[in-house]
Amino acid sequence: MTHPYLDGARLPRVLAHRGLATPEGEDSSVWENSAGAFAQAVTAGAEYIESDCQVTANGDVVLFHDDTLERLTGDPRAVSTVRTAELRDIFAEHGGLMTVAEALAAFPDTRFNIDVKTDAAADPIGPLIAPHTRRVLITSFSDARRRRALDSIRRAGAADRPATSGGSRTIVALRALSALHLSPGGVLRGIDAVPIPVAQGSIRVLTPALLRAAHRHGVEVHVWTVNEPEQMRELVALGIDGIISDHVDIALRTLKS
Repeated sequence: MTHPYLDGARLPRVLAHRGLATPEGEDSSVWENSAGAFAQAVTAGAEYIESDCQVTANGDVVLFHDDTLERLTGDPRAVSTVRTAELRDIFAEHGGLMTVAEALAAFPDTRFNIDVKTDAAADPIGPLIAPHTRRVLITSFSDARRRRALDSIRRAGAADRPATSGGSRTIVALRALSALHLSPGGVLRGIDAVPIPVAQGSIRVLTPALLRAAHRHGVEVHVWTVNEPEQMRELVALGIDGIISDHVDIALRTLKS
């Protein structure tokens, strides 16, 4: 049975990678994973937003990708050492900081793919996601962390489980088993989607065998991070189910044509 997160949305799915920081043709000061980036993605027509969460010094689960502030601000401090109020000040002129709870409340019709970036977020995220499981997918590069987050959501009293996607070990196993023409059914049990790059270094991750194996077990394949229209069309022609893009406005226009 298709999870509600995947049910009723257009195919191929287009996920706005950390929102839409810079729409085509604009010079924007909006940062990724900000309220402004999410609003721009929704305005462009995005049904799905891919985001990431970290935990601040006072325990708030905020939408932020990196472990530190350095890439965005030049400040080398870890997000975990900065209080939420200070992060709000830093984001104030760049789209606005959002906690997980604030994003789910502010965009009630949007479906979120939330990557749990740190072990510290796995437990406190449970009560935040529990009321919204029908429109949230939980993922992490760490399958153990992902399972811990799912358990926290269950313990918080969620009526249903959220959708979930496989982490690095799941994807490695799927790639290897499909290449050997062995069933990945055990690996994919309870998985709704796998987010993969086309390649990792010199190794091709996306293969016809991987696609066939995932689809046989009712699992979607979402490819990241795809920003060129020609590659978007090629991947859809191969049979992928979703594209994660920094330029959701371009992706939506490309895949409608």
